Amino acid sequence: MKHGLLCTLGLIVLGLVVFGTSLAEAQTTANGPYYATPSWDQQLPVSTRFIILSNWGSAAVLDRETGLVWERSPSSSGRIWDNAQSSCNVLTVGNRMGWRLPTLQELLSLVDPSVKTGGLFLPAGHPFNNVQSSTPYWSATTSAHSTNLAWEMSFGVYYVGVADKTQTSDLVWCVRGGQGVDAQ
Repeated sequence: MKHGLLCTLGLIVLGLVVFGTSLAEAQTTANGPYYATPSWDQQLPVSTRFIILSNWGSAAVLDRETGLVWERSPSSSGRIWDNAQSSCNVLTVGNRMGWRLPTLQELLSLVDPSVKTGGLFLPAGHPFNNVQSSTPYWSATTSAHSTNLAWEMSFGVYYVGVADKTQTSDLVWCVRGGQGVDAQ
């Protein structure tokens, strides 16, 4: 009886060691496919936080802290808010659809507040291209004060504010995954 119980416990421990190790390695060291386990409770170094998705033609970036997939090169054309939403909805990047306008909180998750004035408020060594510093980016977050206003932010002067959805032509940076539109 003792021998059978000991053997059973030994097999369980061996299974945990073998399978537990391989699962952890698949998430942290695999070249692809890429599995994003969001780590909002961790601060990952840029070298391991962002993964350029080569199987998406290197046109998208996985943020392992949030589990979000971002366009590697956001649009440099300004649009009113409805057109910004539409452009993400029909976007194809890396032969994949399903893109959307990010929430304000998702845009802010990219900000590195330790960056000094004069550069983009993105982590040093980030893999993104074409991020503009002078024009804000739309968020999907509508203002709680007026449905005619949406939150916007700039990566060049670290500005966060609201703008009129029908009169402002902000930039668009589409994202996949995450919580989606919030109704603030």
